[in-house]
Amino acid sequence: MTIDIDGVEKIYAGTRREPAVHALKPIALQIAPGEVFGLLGPNGAGKTTLVKILLGIVHPTSGRATILDRAIGTTSSKERVGYLPESHRYPQYLSGEKVLRYFGKLSGINNSDLKLRINSLLDLVQMDKWRTTRVKKYSKGMMQRLGLAQALINDPLVVFLDEPTDGVDPVGRKEIREIIARLRDEGRTVFLNSHLLSEVEMVCDRVAILNHGELVRMGTVRELTEEHSNYHIEVGKGQEAMLLAVLTRAGVEIRDGSILRPASLEDLNALLDAIRSAGILIAAVTPTRQTLEELFFDTIGERGMK
Repeated sequence: MTIDIDGVEKIYAGTRREPAVHALKPIALQIAPGEVFGLLGPNGAGKTTLVKILLGIVHPTSGRATILDRAIGTTSSKERVGYLPESHRYPQYLSGEKVLRYFGKLSGINNSDLKLRINSLLDLVQMDKWRTTRVKKYSKGMMQRLGLAQALINDPLVVFLDEPTDGVDPVGRKEIREIIARLRDEGRTVFLNSHLLSEVEMVCDRVAILNHGELVRMGTVRELTEEHSNYHIEVGKGQEAMLLAVLTRAGVEIRDGSILRPASLEDLNALLDAIRSAGILIAAVTPTRQTLEELFFDTIGERGMK
């Protein structure tokens, strides 16, 4: 596995005035080569803590983790890792090209290879036109594109991207999704944090939801969004009120004309039998999958008060 996390936990010690904070409860997960993995959660859920632990910035209280079979926190574990933080800043007097050259030299890339790498990355993120422009003149979207190029400068096998499409227009977001898909096709692993759930749904192979430091859901987007399907029932003309009465008597939750998450197919069929018994003609029963956003808020709502 590219990333292997086994029981990683983080507790920040308390003081006389502040209690200890259990930022991350024991977490176990594995991420494969060529996988785009999305980490979701509300503010304070522990996402940043987990990423910083994997990058060796924060030490875990307990547990172990490896990246590319190398223990986290070691120099060797960082050699083929790229990172785009959420709020990245570069010296305002540098041009985009010089920013990449600076980080390339920090990564130990020789001059001839670095020149080729910079040219390739500026073309990839469509920033070649502004390569000699100082970053102080860059828009938010341009800074995100440059940040993505910086995260890829050392030709990483694992890339951590924190809000990569923040401040980017719709066309730019599509282009960044295409870059992420290209990284996956090249066998690279992408660990993605984003508040744009629709973006995550389009690009990620698997997602995990953190809440209060606990891993509460994990799976492929399809598995999670089909886990609790809704069903839309279409009935004969003029029978909608009768249908509503039957569903209300049955205690079924309804939203936008759809039955929300029957416990099982058996329950759904029993409900359909009750509808037919009431003399209602059923024209169609259509399953409708949850969006990732609906799943996310349902999950946070279920556990938010704990």
